[in-house]
Amino acid sequence: MHQSTYQPTMAGTQDNQYDIAICGAGPVGLTLALLLVKRGMSAGRIALIDAKLPEQSAQDPRSIALSYGSRQILEDVGCWPIDADEIHEIHVSRRGHFGRTLIDRNEYRLPALGYVARYGSVVSALNSVAAHAGITMLRPMHVSSSSERHDHVEIQFAEGHSVTAQIMVQAEGGVFSDQPAKALRRDYEQTAIIAHVTTSAALKHRAFERFTDQGPLALLPQDGGYAMVWCVRPDTASRLYGLSDAAFLAELGNAFGGRVGRFTGISQRVTYPLGLNANPAASARTVAIGNAAQTLHPVAGQGLNLGLRDAVVLARLLASELTASALQRFAEERQVDRGVTIRLTDALARVFASAPDGALSQALLGLSLGVVDAVGPAKRVLAEQMMFGRRS
Repeated sequence: MHQSTYQPTMAGTQDNQYDIAICGAGPVGLTLALLLVKRGMSAGRIALIDAKLPEQSAQDPRSIALSYGSRQILEDVGCWPIDADEIHEIHVSRRGHFGRTLIDRNEYRLPALGYVARYGSVVSALNSVAAHAGITMLRPMHVSSSSERHDHVEIQFAEGHSVTAQIMVQAEGGVFSDQPAKALRRDYEQTAIIAHVTTSAALKHRAFERFTDQGPLALLPQDGGYAMVWCVRPDTASRLYGLSDAAFLAELGNAFGGRVGRFTGISQRVTYPLGLNANPAASARTVAIGNAAQTLHPVAGQGLNLGLRDAVVLARLLASELTASALQRFAEERQVDRGVTIRLTDALARVFASAPDGALSQALLGLSLGVVDAVGPAKRVLAEQMMFGRRS
């Protein structure tokens, strides 16, 4: 068992004082730290705080979707290439209804629309670059509370130590233990079932977003098969989870259709509840980014990509000044992109989770997919939002 020790050794940190403390060394927190260094901030004045050791994060097998815009951000901090499967096409359709949209990389003259990677691979690459840059790592450390003063924030650890920083960034996707838990808003009831599946006729480099009566069903190309995210109502999720692999794959095939042949194999299934948290806490010297600011429905795979765009804007502003004014400008600049992305993912989730099966709203979505595919400018707006976000 690892023993937690607090031994800051970087220049300028002997008194446990930092310019910026980033709570959460996931992809968004690590990317923010590296962007700050790239913009001229001293690496030793940045503290990355995380409850896990790097080797623990590296073992995380979850699949994540990276847009082409996110690849550009990772390239900018020296963390590309990574082990990932390319997405060349995205097929969006409504099960059993007319209408579909096909987004192809060739229409946008890009090498890929996006990528499917393991969470562990992404954080390993980022951790390696951060260590080489000399960013202060405080881990494994568990934040127990924070208190804000007029010119700094004091962060207390469960291990009995504390640090201060001019700015604290919440990037860990949660809240501190001395605060009431911020529950996901459950205006709709859905559960995601995730697993890796194999098929008899996989289409290389093509991702699918299939809208069923109960929610979106995504298949992302990975390791010769697909990373599956199937969103259904909780009672359906419980029933599906209890099925044998063969019975589950039969139901999956019925819901998805035959575009990739028969579903032939599946890994261990995992479920988790879905909802929306889009009210980021902020104060004069504290700001939230990534999942700490907005926890989204996984439809369209926009959560991490939105968080990385948060990091880009915040790094630019904090590299100029560590003030409350910078944090206010950050909120203003991110309002449009965050708003469009949140409304898009939330609306798509509600159409299926809140409406009865076969409702007019569901039928209209299928029709709209056909319209989007036929109207070039509309499809470009959708594609650019997924790849790069909305510019303010």
